[in-house]
Amino acid sequence: MSTIYELAKDKYAEYGVDTESALETLKNIPVSLHCWQGDDVQGFDTTGALSGGIQATGNYPGRARNFEELKADIAFACSLMLGVKRLNLHASYAVKPAGDLSDRDEVKAEYFKPWVDFAKEQGLQGIDFNPTLFTHPMVKNGLTLSSPDENVRAFWIKHCIACLRISEYLADEMGSPVLMNIWIPDGFKDVPADRLGPRMRLKDSLDRILASGYDRSKVSVAVESKVFGIGIESYTVGSSEFYMNYAAKKDICCLLDNGHYHPTEVVSDKIPSLLAFYDKIALHVTRGVRWDSDHVILFEDEIKEIAKEIVRNDAIGKVMLSIDYFDASINRISAWVTGQRALQQALLFALLLPNGDLKKLQDESRFTELMALQEECKMLPLGPVWNEYLAREGKPESYIACVKKYEQEVLSGRA
Repeated sequence: MSTIYELAKDKYAEYGVDTESALETLKNIPVSLHCWQGDDVQGFDTTGALSGGIQATGNYPGRARNFEELKADIAFACSLMLGVKRLNLHASYAVKPAGDLSDRDEVKAEYFKPWVDFAKEQGLQGIDFNPTLFTHPMVKNGLTLSSPDENVRAFWIKHCIACLRISEYLADEMGSPVLMNIWIPDGFKDVPADRLGPRMRLKDSLDRILASGYDRSKVSVAVESKVFGIGIESYTVGSSEFYMNYAAKKDICCLLDNGHYHPTEVVSDKIPSLLAFYDKIALHVTRGVRWDSDHVILFEDEIKEIAKEIVRNDAIGKVMLSIDYFDASINRISAWVTGQRALQQALLFALLLPNGDLKKLQDESRFTELMALQEECKMLPLGPVWNEYLAREGKPESYIACVKKYEQEVLSGRA
């Protein structure tokens, strides 16, 4: 325990904050790591460009090209990350036997056994899962579960039901419940003639998926909204209002991605609103620049505010956290580590606030003192506490040299 940490510990104690308690809490908060950062969301079942309103930009060398390379990159990234980690998979990352040409509507649990073996080897807490309803020929005219073509809808309903079975398998194998999140790209580029029809079809599709049955003790189903995507700028079927109402009615989970709203909306304000009605909510944490641009998470204001709402509302056990972004313009492993560490820093910042005193000042309408205390807290010595956390976890303060060494020895050999 360093002298500088002891000084920081004493300073926080002046504000009634126990740094030891904060560090103990932080190291046990699970964060789900998205596999798709390592290969620009390419997956294993397609070789074409991304489609369905999403896009990865950049061509930094070293993209993982197969399961073995992606697995190695995730393992190395995990070696530089802190705290409890989970793995977040998309169905498109199925590891199929050679010659298996089955489509996504026939995806099987056995395809994910290699991922289970890997997660256990890495000591990951669990695996979360996502049906993949993009970058596929059966995305017809930008539509999947809301399509007027019953064959298209049937294909994707079957895919999502198969993903429920896979999620149950992952929960059994890992001994940890799975968050299965449904996001669809459905929408229109220009002003639609019918806004209700597609949403009624989406509602029916979701009803049919849930009616197939699943073990709620093993799987939490979530639905994820979005404002718009590339090529669907005028109308998105799965809007925030639609999914919040649907999730509440069906007693499933509402997932908030903080890049999926209008620029003046903030997810930090939505979290306590949902906590008033939902036992659990899920977050995909990202950094939107002007729009849902999936930038790497940084230790910035809105990420801090999200963390504060989780901590001060005693919602650590109620909010399921995943990181979600993809950047092909920089070293992909550095992107993983930077984002995960930034979220951990934000959580630590929130845990080190005198939240009880701040709430008391607000309730007593002592707003002058509240503002002053909030400003004082911004200058408290967070850095030494963070560095103590790194030391206890056996992680380097600066990881860029490790990443560059891996790039030279491993990534540079990939064409």
